[in-house]
Amino acid sequence: MKHPVAAVLCAPGTNRDNDVTFALQLAGACPVTVLTTELLTNPSRIDDADILVIAGGFSYADALGAGRLFAVELEHAVGERISDAIAQGRAVLGICNGFQTLVRMGVLPGSGESAALGHNASGVFDCRWVELEATSKKCVWTKNLSQNIECPIAHGEGRFTCTQDTLEKLQGNDQIALRYVDANPNGSLDNVAGVCDQTGVVLGLMPHPENHVVSRQHPQSHRGVSRGLGLSLFQSGVCYARR
Repeated sequence: MKHPVAAVLCAPGTNRDNDVTFALQLAGACPVTVLTTELLTNPSRIDDADILVIAGGFSYADALGAGRLFAVELEHAVGERISDAIAQGRAVLGICNGFQTLVRMGVLPGSGESAALGHNASGVFDCRWVELEATSKKCVWTKNLSQNIECPIAHGEGRFTCTQDTLEKLQGNDQIALRYVDANPNGSLDNVAGVCDQTGVVLGLMPHPENHVVSRQHPQSHRGVSRGLGLSLFQSGVCYARR
């Protein structure tokens, strides 16, 4: 069986790369960590990757805005290569800070569709567990998910905003990939937790499915609760990359 190579892109301040690497390994991929400093000197590092993942955390301490400097670095070092990867149909995933980075690069939510990830409606950093429903059959990361995912959020700038016209286009194009169930933790428009691009190969989401890939990570696992593993999202992406 093919083990797709997954390049996990990291910057100073990234802190979820080990979690993502673990999730990808469990899902059947062969992950490799690639630092921005490596990309600046050797941008071809990502050329052989079947999957590209931008890990979460606080890249460059969120200086000048969450994900802004990471986006500038990636655009400068491998912007064209990432565009080529998407055009070739390779799977791309951005989680939390990675989602913010993809939005600032203009990769998400899609060509000609403006959107932003603003400060939480509460005005404060929020860390809690949430439930997610997969709502896109276009997105390669979510189309095979049959059960809701339970995982934590940890962000201060995760409120998805866009114009009504853009929202209607995203809805019509099946680009709303994930929605919060019951509780909307940050005030995102239409309860959006994640969106994909127009091709369906790029997904960005604010919650952290990589932090619930084994049952014991659930806060109620000691009570026998075992449900909503985020591993299924990674398995879906790896299954697509094996095609």
